[in-house]
Amino acid sequence: MHMSAFGRYLNPTRRGVLATGVGLAALVAGMPAAKAFELKGKPKIAFIYASTIKDGGWNEAMDAARKKVEADLGLTIATSESIPEEATAFRSAVDLYVKRGFNIIVGTSYGYSDPIAEAAKAYPEVAFLNASGTTNGANLESFYARTYEAWYLAGMAAGAVTGGKVGMLGGFPVGVVNWDLNAFLRGARAMKADAQMIGIYTNSWWDPVKEGQVAEAMLDQGADVIATDLSAASALNAAEKRGKYAVGYQIDMAAYAPNGILTSVVFKWENYLAPTLKNIIAGTWKPEEYGAFVGLATKTVDLTAFSAKLPPEALAKIEAARKAIEAGTLTPFDGPVTKQDGSVAVPAGEKMTDEALWAMDYFVEGAIGTMPAAAK
Repeated sequence: MHMSAFGRYLNPTRRGVLATGVGLAALVAGMPAAKAFELKGKPKIAFIYASTIKDGGWNEAMDAARKKVEADLGLTIATSESIPEEATAFRSAVDLYVKRGFNIIVGTSYGYSDPIAEAAKAYPEVAFLNASGTTNGANLESFYARTYEAWYLAGMAAGAVTGGKVGMLGGFPVGVVNWDLNAFLRGARAMKADAQMIGIYTNSWWDPVKEGQVAEAMLDQGADVIATDLSAASALNAAEKRGKYAVGYQIDMAAYAPNGILTSVVFKWENYLAPTLKNIIAGTWKPEEYGAFVGLATKTVDLTAFSAKLPPEALAKIEAARKAIEAGTLTPFDGPVTKQDGSVAVPAGEKMTDEALWAMDYFVEGAIGTMPAAAK
């Protein structure tokens, strides 16, 4: 998703792991170090991308973070792009870096999960990080963001302006996408109790033509806000041409819908990477056993400035909700959470667990459409 929220050009079969609820907490390449990881020699850092850096979304956001980290650390960070999510190709890239003395490798893809775990075992004196990965170990930490927190706030913005029906595009029906769509809907209903969401999956992480067509179909069905959980801007273009509102993702997409943009849910990976890399360099890094899972409080996932078209009272409610989420007194899936079929996912007074988030394979109440089965 995304190299998306889990590998933009990710093999959906691999991602079926997430759909079963395994998620980051599932695949551990080894027990965490009993003591902090000790980096040998001066830091030499490399980022490896599965596709072109200028992809308009996931990789572009990651590389923007890399540049900020370079400036923060005062180091030059090497890059390799278009390294396939395949064991041999990834390992070859890692081997070349290690031979050249690189001792910190940052992967950027869910599809690198297994290859980076094998590389971490082969090179125990090299530190490895992997965005949206599922493997962790004594010298390896995967990381991802609680994107649903930001999508809930974006949904509140949509709920403040909609006449009653919004639309949102997703790639594949796996937990990290499903929680975004459902959070967006729950945010909209927090502002407009009877709001509905048309949720459609494109069965692809990158198909600008199809995404534009799906958005057009949503608009034809009466949606007046279009949100995308993908990298292409075509869905926003469709909304803009029809004079409707839009919400972007991964990077600031305001340029594609200058009149109708409400906000964009964006990644600021530097807010995770900079302190983590500093800890690695300082010798104080202890990889999280189940990976790092950070949210709005760290601003690793964030939102761009909200549209001036939003009423002041709506902006005040959104800001209050944000503060509550950051303080831990509110989550987008506080009970009661009712599924589309009327059954209860989370009873009143309870909170959804991380395990349940990763396993989310349903739409919540208010969704229009059918949740397709995730690829296994």
